Amino acid sequence: MVNYYSEFEKIVNNLHNKPKLLLHSCCAPCSSSVLEKLNKYFNITVFFYNPNIVPFDEYERRLKEQVNLLEKLKINYIIGEYDNQQYLRDISDCKNLGEGSLKCKKCYYLRMRQTAILAVQNNFEYFTTTLSVSPYKNAVWINEIGDSLQKEFNVKFLFSDFKKKNGYLRSLQLSKEYGLYRQNYCGCTPVKENNESKNNTK
Repeated sequence: MVNYYSEFEKIVNNLHNKPKLLLHSCCAPCSSSVLEKLNKYFNITVFFYNPNIVPFDEYERRLKEQVNLLEKLKINYIIGEYDNQQYLRDISDCKNLGEGSLKCKKCYYLRMRQTAILAVQNNFEYFTTTLSVSPYKNAVWINEIGDSLQKEFNVKFLFSDFKKKNGYLRSLQLSKEYGLYRQNYCGCTPVKENNESKNNTK
């Protein structure tokens, strides 16, 4: 199995400048430790694109939290279009599957593909996502998708497994330090339907 954190280290340790990176972010808590790790290597713009999040007031709460953190850190950001109905059409063939299923893989793909497209349109040298910082997300799928997209769109994907080297633990510490709201479900499943501990973030 590929060690994606080692792949990440190979890339960043061979950079000779600070290239432009478009970072897809799922939420402020997950972005916190990733931004801390990447900031010395890249000129970062965060892309908040998460049409999977329901209900809409939950989406707005996460967006506000993300923007507040980025403005505090003085990091540029782009807010993607929220179209949950289109998202539901895109995953319609697997909408009834649970977490960790093909539905999640398709959700990763949809958000990462839009990130790759935007990266090309705006002349970013790299793109990646915060998704792998969560222990609930499949880092192998995330990196396989990133690899396929970099070949399709001819833009470099930053391989990663951001949960490694205490990345997830650091996100917990930074969330507490910044007073960040930590949601207890990924996005497509409302709280009342989720059995995970309310101390977790996805």
